[in-house]
Amino acid sequence: WWRSEMTLLWWLVSVVLLVNVLVGLAFVTTRKGSPNALLSSLLFGTTGVALTLTLGRALGQPRAVDIALVFALLTAVIGVAFARQGWLSGSEKRGPTR
Repeated sequence: WWRSEMTLLWWLVSVVLLVNVLVGLAFVTTRKGSPNALLSSLLFGTTGVALTLTLGRALGQPRAVDIALVFALLTAVIGVAFARQGWLSGSEKRGPTR
């Protein structure tokens, strides 16, 4: 009986995470160009990893851990790319330093 309750718990956590992504998506679309866009994209990545793991547990798919690891790596690369792009565009506005 506890197995079905745990499965229900994993499904509920997955729904909460999905709502989190939808609210974050609404935030990003209403505030384009905001400095919080980088943090929101990182939130999407980490929430995607958590969503993959919880759905994997709910569906009984151990391969979801491998997929979540790939998502985590992609999130890290995207975070570095966004931060680097922001720093480069910010330094171009100020001019070269000597």
